Amino acid sequence: MSQPGTDTATVTREDVGLTYQRCRWCGTPSFRRLLCPVCASSDLENERSTGEGVVVRSSVVHRYTRLARNESLIRFPEGFLYRCRVVGTEPHLVWVGARVRYTAEADTDVTAGEVVVELCDPAMRGDWV
Repeated sequence: MSQPGTDTATVTREDVGLTYQRCRWCGTPSFRRLLCPVCASSDLENERSTGEGVVVRSSVVHRYTRLARNESLIRFPEGFLYRCRVVGTEPHLVWVGARVRYTAEADTDVTAGEVVVELCDPAMRGDWV
């Protein structure tokens, strides 16, 4: 139950983003890990990412569905890499170096356990075919 005077439907820009972990011992950022990938410490502190990143590697896959989708390796400015699904454009039109941002997609059946991002500037997608 929400408290009186609060609007639960209002989402600010600060609410949108990813929560990642930073090791308190060595400072290494990681995403969805139980232990630090560098020093194996379990002393991880949650921090908030802006959710914006850059595509490092992009591929089109047909796994688990009849439709093609894009899976890309995204580098976030906080220092971690993570495999994400790019939506909002055709799968073959996602290029290396494209800027992306985290999006909360309503379709949870397909995205269970996946991080979903969208292109920040879909106008540069190259409409020549």
